Amino acid sequence: MNVESLLRSLAPDVLGALMRRYSDFAACEDAVQEALLAAALQWPSEGVPSSPRGWLITVASRRFIEVLRTESARRRRETNVFLMEPPPAPIAGEDDTLQLFLLCCHPSLTPASQVALTLRAVGGLTTAEIARAYLVPETTIAQRISRAKAKIKDVPLNQPGSVSAVLDVLYLIFNEGHTASSGSSLNRVELSDEAIRLTRQVHARAPEGEVAGLLALMLLTDARRPARTNASGALIPLEAQDRSRWDSALIAEGSSLIESVLSTEPPGPYQLQAAIAAVHDEALSAADTDWPQILGLYDVLARLAPGPMVTLNRIVALAMVEGPRAGLAQLATADLDHFRVDAVRAHLLEMSGDREGARAAYRLAAERTLSTPERRYLRSKADRGHSD
Repeated sequence: MNVESLLRSLAPDVLGALMRRYSDFAACEDAVQEALLAAALQWPSEGVPSSPRGWLITVASRRFIEVLRTESARRRRETNVFLMEPPPAPIAGEDDTLQLFLLCCHPSLTPASQVALTLRAVGGLTTAEIARAYLVPETTIAQRISRAKAKIKDVPLNQPGSVSAVLDVLYLIFNEGHTASSGSSLNRVELSDEAIRLTRQVHARAPEGEVAGLLALMLLTDARRPARTNASGALIPLEAQDRSRWDSALIAEGSSLIESVLSTEPPGPYQLQAAIAAVHDEALSAADTDWPQILGLYDVLARLAPGPMVTLNRIVALAMVEGPRAGLAQLATADLDHFRVDAVRAHLLEMSGDREGARAAYRLAAERTLSTPERRYLRSKADRGHSD
């Protein structure tokens, strides 16, 4: 592992260790950043110390104390701080990364703030990198992070949010990377890759069922990424993808994970979604897809974790098993409002032979999406139907 990768992997644990000792999130993060910078400058020429984690914690602790001693606004704390000394030897191998994850996903924060803070504090992305990934002004991300730090300023490291909140935030990050909600690119690879990397970290520390389920879901979904667009960036739907381009290593890893966890623990929502993804990925062709099994899994998921996208995806599965008219009938009674509903309606109308209705639904879906690749694909479907 090179120095850059080593520092990236150690950063959240070092920040968590300082937070456990000093509690001040903003000041601890600044101190850790300075320690990382010092390491990046020194280690390539002087060599990596025998305990890189302990080295970083020691340097960051010293910097934290120096700042507290010199800031006039905190002079009242000088007496106590003067007694503090950074550890003379490497700190025992406690792993605070998971606690830092939980703190960044504290329930007092909005989902947008949880995402921004997680990417900044745990992922190590700069404010500018996060802003570019989400196509928003850097000042917007900076404000989210600043507000988040202020809200959790007095939250003890051992009183964070739940692991389920962490998983939800990581899934939000992955989904935005897998299918960007707006902009000219279908994928934002830096976000999906980061979500997988961070989920691997959580899984290494808390290998429970839903953590394994989410990691499997990400791997099985990301495995299809190479085939989702053509050379010009245009979207290719699942049924038309060249499956030889799917990442077989990711499919094997994801399938193994979900098979293992489903055989030992009661299923949760992420596990069920991973199982559905595995059925898709293991089919040699679109025609070989086991739609009855997928429908059965969606039936269980709808009872366990109902939601608009679960309802919509179940309708698609139902249509593939019982025919498009059965899907259209359920779609007509479902209380759903999203451009993907129009896209599904268009697809089912096309399957049923109603080309004019399909064209209108495709056009409506194209008007409602903010994603340029999806808009182009939907318009092409409408235009192709018109030329038939």
